[in-house]
Amino acid sequence: MAVAAELSRAEDDAHDVSGQRNHFAAFTKGEEMDSYYDMLLIRRFEEKAGQMYGMGLIGGFCHLYIGQEAVVVGMKMATTPKDKVITGYRDHGHMLACGMDPKGVMAELTGRRGGYSRGKGGSMHMFSKEKNFYGGHGIVGAQVSLGTGLAFASQYDGDGSIAMAYFGDGAANQGQVYESFNMAELWKLPIIYVIENNRYAMGTSVTRSSAQTDFSKRGVSFAIPGMQVDGMDVRAVKAAGEEAAEHCRSGKGPMILEMQTYRYRGHSMSDPAKYRTREEVQKMRDQQDPIEQVRSRLVKEHGVTEDDLKAVDAKIRAVVAEAADFAQADPEPDPSELWTDITL
Repeated sequence: MAVAAELSRAEDDAHDVSGQRNHFAAFTKGEEMDSYYDMLLIRRFEEKAGQMYGMGLIGGFCHLYIGQEAVVVGMKMATTPKDKVITGYRDHGHMLACGMDPKGVMAELTGRRGGYSRGKGGSMHMFSKEKNFYGGHGIVGAQVSLGTGLAFASQYDGDGSIAMAYFGDGAANQGQVYESFNMAELWKLPIIYVIENNRYAMGTSVTRSSAQTDFSKRGVSFAIPGMQVDGMDVRAVKAAGEEAAEHCRSGKGPMILEMQTYRYRGHSMSDPAKYRTREEVQKMRDQQDPIEQVRSRLVKEHGVTEDDLKAVDAKIRAVVAEAADFAQADPEPDPSELWTDITL
């Protein structure tokens, strides 16, 4: 009974992101508006991707980022365009935050020539060297070791850039993650390991799959510092991201940021998410939605009107609609593309 009670308390803690050990960046009205636009663009894009998947226009796997927008937007606000980004398969939000063209992202989702991987990669496999975005990876945890290699390149080149490797609470239990931690600290590589703890590794709660549910402590045995961050508040993310970036750029080696966030949809489009209640999801939407937090501050603290916000939403919906139209009208790859971008 004691063990059951402890598990119950841990489960409750896992669903409460209030009271983390973090501080908040002071946002100007412009920064609030920028973060609002960027997060809302990701959400509207993902909503449209979900619709198109349901219509059969997107095949294969599709993992949506709805609910987690503050993490990637806050981190991009804390870093520079020359910094390198790599993530797993829940990647559309990261691409948009990096400034990749929504038309190219959506075209790749639908397997068209205008996609970032020329229609051959789909949802999980696209990149942009121009934007220093290195994927989109389907193998759980593989991006962590690859991201560590990107950090080694930054150190070798001496260009002052850092790397950010995003991965989830489930991937945090993979073996290559700890091999990467060891090497990164040993060589003092400039990398931020961003653990997006959205509470459920596929369909399993962190309290059932992880012996240590404080993921900021995962680097303790390697002497890598870590912080828990309210990943539902873009100001907290930016503040933690700036601290971590300074740590890395100053030659002190890697840092771990555990972003305590939440995804509203299932693990993928094929997941009905029956392992949690509707009440749990609705509570997060009502009380801690990252976009609504910014919206509220804009209205209450900066005098932004509802009409102003509706205009922003209309602009974003037009961008997303244009991307969807382009993705459906763009031709499919020529069969000869089967023989490009491969090594024989």
